[in-house]
Amino acid sequence: MHPRPSPIAAALYTLRDLEVDVIIMHGPAGCCFRTGRLLEDEGIRVITTAMSENDFIFGATEKLAETIKEAYDTFHPKNIGIVGTCASMIIGENMRKVAKEADIDANIIVVETHGGFDSGDNTAGAILALKAAQKAEIITQDEVERQTEMLQKATKLEKTRGMAKGEYIKPDYGDNKVKIAQKIINTLNENKKVSIVLNAKKETSYLFADIMTIQWTKYYPDNIPIFIANTDESIGLPYIRHHAETVNKSVDKKIDYITGGLDEYPVTGIKAEEELNNINSDLTIILGVPHAIDVTKIPGKTIAVTDGPRLVKPLRDMGFDNVVTELDAHSKTLGAKTIVESEFAETLRGLLE
Repeated sequence: MHPRPSPIAAALYTLRDLEVDVIIMHGPAGCCFRTGRLLEDEGIRVITTAMSENDFIFGATEKLAETIKEAYDTFHPKNIGIVGTCASMIIGENMRKVAKEADIDANIIVVETHGGFDSGDNTAGAILALKAAQKAEIITQDEVERQTEMLQKATKLEKTRGMAKGEYIKPDYGDNKVKIAQKIINTLNENKKVSIVLNAKKETSYLFADIMTIQWTKYYPDNIPIFIANTDESIGLPYIRHHAETVNKSVDKKIDYITGGLDEYPVTGIKAEEELNNINSDLTIILGVPHAIDVTKIPGKTIAVTDGPRLVKPLRDMGFDNVVTELDAHSKTLGAKTIVESEFAETLRGLLE
């Protein structure tokens, strides 16, 4: 019932995580335009073969071959990604053959994906990109299997608790940020225990972790909030591990409990539940992907902070006492290398000063 991210876009983002230099989209110039432009901000060159109506009938393998050569001559990349689109895949373009015959000194990762997979899951594109990277000997089979498991669990999470459940969900922009921020401050002022849980997806951690950069140790030296985060610096591709390192260095104090990696958000919620039960806080704030945590298993009051207006109702149905939205978290953090300002964190700062 809702538009969902495309497998093509998921493939593009996965190639970004694999640190390719250039991505060639074999399709019309306008396909995944917004995603391509956002990736340009990360220093990745995204170009297309600009397939036209005649190409839909007669094929465009020559255009692809020419584009590969032009991309190599222009950018001298070490790694090139080639991504299929609905147009090229439906007519059966043999992208692998063209890539194999390309006479260039670069690794080529060919991702045969399109927007109309029967599953409808955007994660299908990411999995295909991982498998293509393994064929190109960029990553190991073990890493493919680990990430595939995470992606499949992420899909299940969205279908059971998120906005992909099936029925139409009206957008809802959540509770008033000032009132919820004041609720947190009141809880701390009453000397009650507060936990802040980061369960974020990859680079969105830069925005959701902003609340952890508030100088809590200054404002509440005798009642510092407990930090829990999925920022294990040893898990995931180098690009993702770097995000975890940056977040850990930026927060106000050392993370008290690490639950896993930034690409393990579908399962790190289970570890967070275990820690929260031991901590027994009066108030818990869960940031990023809060629906990965079973709120019914957490003691005390709860606040969910999400980036999806269509996730507000599911989160309330799960049992969260309050839900706050941070709009456009993905677009704000794409290409980020440091903490990105969160509106909710800024609200808290304003009330604390």
